[in-house]
Amino acid sequence: MVVIKKGTKMQNTGFKAALPFWISLTMVVVVILSAYLGGGWLLLTPAYSFWGMAVIDRFVGLELNDKNPDTPATDLFWYRLVTLVWFPIEFVLVFAGIAFVSYSDHLMGAEKWFFMVSIGLITGATGIVYAHELMHRKTKIERHLGDALMALALYGHFRSEHLLVHHSYVGTPKDAVTARYNEGFHRFLPRVLHECFSSAWHVEKAMLARKKLSALHPSNPFWKYATLQLIFLLLAFAVAGWLGVAFFIVQALIAITLLEATNYVEHYGLTREYLGDGKYEHVKPHHSWNSAYKVTNYLLINLQRHSDHHYKPNRPYPLLQNYTEDEAPQLPRGYTLMVAIAMFPPLWKKIMNPRVKAWRRQFYPDIEDWHDYNKALNPAPK
Repeated sequence: MVVIKKGTKMQNTGFKAALPFWISLTMVVVVILSAYLGGGWLLLTPAYSFWGMAVIDRFVGLELNDKNPDTPATDLFWYRLVTLVWFPIEFVLVFAGIAFVSYSDHLMGAEKWFFMVSIGLITGATGIVYAHELMHRKTKIERHLGDALMALALYGHFRSEHLLVHHSYVGTPKDAVTARYNEGFHRFLPRVLHECFSSAWHVEKAMLARKKLSALHPSNPFWKYATLQLIFLLLAFAVAGWLGVAFFIVQALIAITLLEATNYVEHYGLTREYLGDGKYEHVKPHHSWNSAYKVTNYLLINLQRHSDHHYKPNRPYPLLQNYTEDEAPQLPRGYTLMVAIAMFPPLWKKIMNPRVKAWRRQFYPDIEDWHDYNKALNPAPK
């Protein structure tokens, strides 16, 4: 059993302290090496991303220390820089990768497609995680970079859905990406793909309506999402024709799947108490699954400190705080391994369903019949 406790507050925010969070660059090295070696070596990227991180985590252990949450933004330069430089890195990786598999004979047949799958693992595991951080920042350049990264995954509407829907309605039937108890990932994915786009569109439409503007008004960010995605699709076509477009779509589909698998893991089975009259209790630390495994937190820039992210959505990732097992539920392993396990619903449910039941007993001991309780909740709006 992993015991999570309070650590100490650390003040060091210089280059050496930030350097571990640049571990994402090793993903680029690994995917290039796998392409160079070819054949079975193309499995190197998923093996490194999922199983490699899990093995390293077991040896390195947990990170229980926190940085002072009042640290000024000016002291976080080296932490911010990795998110700022990632878009040009990913842009080159995606389109150079498309050119490589389209015109080189080094990889053959299925190898070409699997290489683009490997790139999709990077655009999902790193690109979208960094986009998530950037879209929560206040500067225009950071938000633009976040939108550009999401467009590389053909999933621009995620910003609207995440900021305006998910953070408001997490743990309720109104939030599509809160996975229901006993809902397998393969049922969750098609549901969430449809509902997230719909909820993002409707929330932007409602905001414009309050300003007495049409949903098609130029200020609707969906125009920006569509334009960026179209530009990248046209660029893929310019690089390698329709085959280039197909390669681009493959990596985007992998990135989207990885994003939604992470969403699935983050809130599986956790619900906020319904207070009546369409209202729910405030979001609390125990409404997110956390993990304190150090190396995966480096790779995912503290995404695993998810409770604190929902508590303080605008808090920069290096300042996110650790929670004890008395304050928030803890996963048995890091996010990367748990995402891999989520691909096998029977195994996932065997591991996680007892933990959800324990969570219910710990935080909501007065609710005896969860089946009837969930049926009584307000249905999500259509």
